[in-house]
This record gives sequence, C-alpha cells and structure tokens, in this order.
Amino acid sequence: MFQSFYNTMIYGSRWLLIAQGLGVTVCIAVFAIIIGTALGAGSALCKLSGNKYLRVIANFYTTVIRGIPLATQLMIFYFIIFSPLGMDNKFLVAVIAYGINSGAYCTEIFRAGIQGVDKGQMEAGRSLGLSKRQTMSKIILPQAVKMILPTYTSEFIVLIKETSVASFIAVTDLTKAGDMVRNATYNAWIPLITCAVIYLCLTLGLTKVFAILEKRLAKSDRG
Repeated sequence: MFQSFYNTMIYGSRWLLIAQGLGVTVCIAVFAIIIGTALGAGSALCKLSGNKYLRVIANFYTTVIRGIPLATQLMIFYFIIFSPLGMDNKFLVAVIAYGINSGAYCTEIFRAGIQGVDKGQMEAGRSLGLSKRQTMSKIILPQAVKMILPTYTSEFIVLIKETSVASFIAVTDLTKAGDMVRNATYNAWIPLITCAVIYLCLTLGLTKVFAILEKRLAKSDRG
C-alpha cells in the first residue's frame, strides 16, 4: 500500500499538483464568500427596504441565481459573458461566479436573521434617539449575526465542496488535480481518496473554528 502511494503521489512530485489544487480551492472559496457576504448583506437590506424597486431587483437576483445549477452558471459566466469580452482568467471568472452564487444564498440567510430579531429592538433603539440606520447597525445586525452563524457556516462549507465543479472551465482545483494524477498514473483510488480526505478535513476544521467562534459570542452575551 505504501509503495502504491509512493508511486502515485510522491514519485514525480505529483503531490505538488494536489497541494496547488488545494490552494486554488481555498482561494476561490475565501474570495467568493467575501463577495457573497457583501452581496448578500446588501441584497438582504434591499429586500427589507421600503423601496419597491430595490425589493424587485433583490428578489429577481435571488430567484434567478438560486434556480440555476451552479455548474451551468459557471459556464454561462465563462463562455457567454467573459470569454467573448476577451477575459480568459479562469480563476477570476470562477471567483466571480461563485461569489454571485453564494451572494444569493447569503441574502436569504441574512434576511432571515434580521427578521428573526424581535421587532421591539428597532422600537427600543428609536426610542433612545438612534436613527433607523444606527439602530440597524448597532442593535439589530449584531444580534442577527449571532443567529445566522450556524447557517452561514454551512454555506461556506457547501461553497468549498462546490468548487469541485470549477474544472468545468478548466480551473485546476483540488478535484481537477486529483483527476490529473489519476490520468497520469492510471490509479484512481489513491488520488481520489486523498482529495476526499482533504475535503473532509477542510469541512471538519471549518466547523470546529466556527463552533469556537459561536461559543465565544455566546460567552460575550453572558458576560
């Protein structure tokens, strides 16, 4: 077994492909969740605003993006939108596509979190002389963040796993790297199991990190 692993992963430094693919996967997920968080927060506020046009735009965005498979969106962004414009940076296209996709899901997460805060909190803030914006940023949002953290964690984990379809536009992510090792060595189980274990470690690690953060936020409330 060790010899098989050596011949498949160590010989020829093929493990470097896996390491590089892991780096691409993590970078796509991190940049995409940043974009998704910003888009989600903005869209959630639009959905909850009194402006009818902003609500229509936000609803259209979430309905369309959530209704189309991610792999299809990825190929639309690359082959239909960006490629004809001369943009051939597949990594950047993947980040944008994943970020926009994540933003639609984050919108609903944030909207539910904000609406989950007791309405009396807004009235209490206004009675203290705070503006609606100040009440939202200083009272409502901090409470909403604590409520949405578990769901937000799940979205980040799902996003990491969904980066595996980035190979549809020839991005060498972790899954694509494993497939390249498989093609080079005609050994399927070692590279694929290696990739599976890495994905599992990533998701378990993130779950642990966010669980610690959640506990610290709960302690700060009690303190």
